[in-house]
Amino acid sequence: MFLRQIWSYRQTFFHECRSGYEHQTIPQCRVARDLPWTKPENGAILPDMKWIFVLLALVAGATMPVQAGINLRLREALGDPIVAALVSFAVGTIALAVYCFALRPVPTLAMAAGAPWWSWLGGLCGAFFVSVIIILAAKLGATSSMVWLLAGQFLAALILDHFGLIAFDVRVITWQRLAGICLVLAGAVLVSRY
Repeated sequence: MFLRQIWSYRQTFFHECRSGYEHQTIPQCRVARDLPWTKPENGAILPDMKWIFVLLALVAGATMPVQAGINLRLREALGDPIVAALVSFAVGTIALAVYCFALRPVPTLAMAAGAPWWSWLGGLCGAFFVSVIIILAAKLGATSSMVWLLAGQFLAALILDHFGLIAFDVRVITWQRLAGICLVLAGAVLVSRY
């Protein structure tokens, strides 16, 4: 009965969104249109509400060392970092499956077929990341692990933005951005040494 009610709610909620979703015009869906930080006419993010996403990024970033600690404890219990990463991914997959089943429209096979082949490799990057962070947390500690991970992320992001690789818009490298990256790298060295 409970699952039936969820499914009924889900079908009703996404009925008028379905056509736009299939044609990849998601912002036109009622879901995006009714969010308080989007414009009703096109679903664009309002400039004065951008801080919500900055805050969300900070919270997401704060979960990284927490996740590392949880997975490190799991590794101690299971005796293997890769097995711990597998369990971590399994729990995350179940949580996402429940969320998507209850609240998100189901993509069609045509939509899945339209994705480039390399777009399916993101999970491999995630598996590598989670496995390595479990090992690093035990060897370097939370702070040193996170700061070097952030340095690597910034360097990669700088290159991806500059050349517009994968699915990113081009944002050329400026001296201000380079200075910021250098400060991050200097901070990583200081944190590791002291």
